[in-house]
Order: sequence, then C-alpha cells, then structure tokens
Amino acid sequence: MSDILEHLAQTLEARKGADAAQSYVASLYAKGLDAILKKVGEEAGETLIAAKNADTQALVGEVADLWFHTLVLLAHKGLGPQDVLAELQRRHGVSGHAEKAARKP
Repeated sequence: MSDILEHLAQTLEARKGADAAQSYVASLYAKGLDAILKKVGEEAGETLIAAKNADTQALVGEVADLWFHTLVLLAHKGLGPQDVLAELQRRHGVSGHAEKAARKP
C-alpha cells in the first residue's frame, strides 16, 4: 500500500523542476510555503465538513486531497512519506498518553 505513497513522493520531487504553467504541483512550489499551507488548511476544512455528512465517498475524496497536499508540503520541506511512516512505526505500540507525555515542550 505504501507503493503509491512512494510513487507520489517521486512524482512530487520531479515536479520541483517542472514548468509552473504546466504543472499544478510546480505552481504550488513556485508560490511558496504560504500557498501550500493555505491549500493544506483548505483541504483540512473540507475534510471536516465531509466528515459531518453521510456521503462516505466524499469523505474519502477529501481525505485524499488532504493527504496529497500534505505530501506536497512534506516535499517542499525536503521530507517525504517515509519520514511520517517511520514516525508512526516509532509510535506503534506506545500508549498515546505516554507518547504525548514524552514529547519535548
């Protein structure tokens, strides 16, 4: 299942050198961090709204949009899905309360 995440990460990395007029992702990179953050925020809000409704397919679509734009954000910051997956692996099996208590302030 993580194959699609790796493929997306490779595509997003390749788009860093693409023409912003030809690539949506390249246009986000060209606009900079604030534009990417705005897009992530918009998608998060749309995900919340979809979650309140009965249409589960709409929710899946909005979460896909949110994940995609989050991957764009990670790539912009020199990170990728493997970084998040490694963190999830590190946390696996650890109580959520214990994990939060162990975080540095």
